[in-house]
Amino acid sequence: MVSLRLMPRDARFFDMFRSDGQNLRSAAAELAELLGSYDRIDERIARIQELEHSGDVIGDEIAAKLDEAFITPFDREDIHELARRLDDVVDGIQETAESMRIYDIAAPTEEARSLAAILADQAVELDIALGMLGSMKGLAPHLRRVSELENQADGLSRAALGRLFREATDPLDVIKWRDVYGMLEGAIDAAEDAAEIVQRMVHKAS
Repeated sequence: MVSLRLMPRDARFFDMFRSDGQNLRSAAAELAELLGSYDRIDERIARIQELEHSGDVIGDEIAAKLDEAFITPFDREDIHELARRLDDVVDGIQETAESMRIYDIAAPTEEARSLAAILADQAVELDIALGMLGSMKGLAPHLRRVSELENQADGLSRAALGRLFREATDPLDVIKWRDVYGMLEGAIDAAEDAAEIVQRMVHKAS
């Protein structure tokens, strides 16, 4: 196996990873702000939609670069899968934000706010790790933290659903919040998947 250090290193890939991480971080922060303050709802949703579109553009750039590159810094399948999972996170963020308006939810639950905050924290760690891919150093604590946050979210999500079924008096509220919790959990799971792919990339290249 050829050492990564001996391969031609296309800096554009690392720039795109960094841009994808920053875009994800911004989208997750917007969602946390939306659920935390629950003001300027339409403005915040529009901003998240813009960031989702930006993520799609970055994903298309990565795919185009993969098609034209003779040698890539990591396995092509891993690069493609990482871009897809990062896109899944931002898609989940957009879906959650839009559902708050579509479902005409009057106010977020504390559990929804906490899940959004966890997702925002994951996005920070992923952004930092993606920015370190070029040097291949110092990523492990950040990737590990993404997984730890996902474990926290699992427990919180189960507790949220339990409280929902115990305390909700309107069946429509059960349906709405079950969907929203599922969207948040799906985005959090996708963030962990992305971290695992980064770890795999690093392991293969070391």
